[in-house]
Amino acid sequence: MDTPVSYQAVYDISHVIQLSVAPVFLLTSIGTILGVLSTRLARIIDRARALNDKLENAAEVKARLIHEEMHILAQRRHLVNLAITGGTTSALLVCVSIATVFLGAMLKVNVAMAVALMFILSMAAFVAALVFFLREILLAVRSLDLV
Repeated sequence: MDTPVSYQAVYDISHVIQLSVAPVFLLTSIGTILGVLSTRLARIIDRARALNDKLENAAEVKARLIHEEMHILAQRRHLVNLAITGGTTSALLVCVSIATVFLGAMLKVNVAMAVALMFILSMAAFVAALVFFLREILLAVRSLDLV
C-alpha cells in the first residue's frame, strides 16, 4: 500500500530536479563571467605593480603619465570589483533559490513567491555585474593610447 506514495514522492523530487536544471545553466554562465572578471582583475593588478616598479626610476614627466595610468587602473579595478560582487551575489541568490525549491517540496510549503523574488534579485545583480563589466571594458578601451 505504500507503493503509490513512494512513486508520488519520487515523481515530486524528480520534478523539483527538473525545475533546478535551468538555474544550473545560469550558474554556469555566471561562473564563466566571474572567471573572465577574475582574469581582468589579475591583469589590472599585474599592470599596476609593473607601473609601480617603473615609477621609482621615472623622470618627472614620465612619473606624471604613470600616475595617470595608475589612476585609470584604480577606476578599472573598482569597476571589476563591483562586477565580481554583482556576479557573486547573483550566483548566491540562484543557489539559495534552488535550495528553497527543494525545501519547499520536502516540507510541502508554497515557496513560489520567495523563489520568484530571489530569481528577480539574482537577475538584477547579474545585469548590474554585466553593466559594470561593460563600463570597465569601455574605460580600458578609451584609455588605450594607439598613437
